[in-house]
Amino acid sequence: MKTADLMDVFQDELQSCEIQFRNYGGRKAFWGRCKTLKCRNDNVLLKRMLEQKGDGSVLVVDGGGSLSSALIGDLLGEIGRKNRWSGVVIHGAVRDTIALGKLDFGVKALGSNPARSRKQGEGEPDVEVRFGGIVVAPGDWIYCDEDGVVVARRELPFHQA
Repeated sequence: MKTADLMDVFQDELQSCEIQFRNYGGRKAFWGRCKTLKCRNDNVLLKRMLEQKGDGSVLVVDGGGSLSSALIGDLLGEIGRKNRWSGVVIHGAVRDTIALGKLDFGVKALGSNPARSRKQGEGEPDVEVRFGGIVVAPGDWIYCDEDGVVVARRELPFHQA
């Protein structure tokens, strides 16, 4: 599966994210049904979501583009991996980047910061999130690789691409 191939075949159905996310996880290409979260500098709800069974889903997190603290590190990445999440796309920062890179788990984020996030439980799960020219709703499908991030309203038969 390559996002470029998906765009060649399904461009009219896809949104392509304009943000140049960095890859931090050991899994460089990942995809799945979207679960969404809006939280800025507070990762309590993110942890709660990753503690649930992922069944191959991707958690899309709108961290408001903040780089002032990390929303995920190696411990939360391992929780996501163990609970069968395909990966996370974070419009914000991560930490423990070397350890994240060793996990069989997809992680895309804007950058890194060793500072921990707040632990107040602020945020909104299962809401529409917007960043980089895309709108992601819970239940959408997201496809990520080294070329970028694309979103579809339905699962695409990418074996045809």
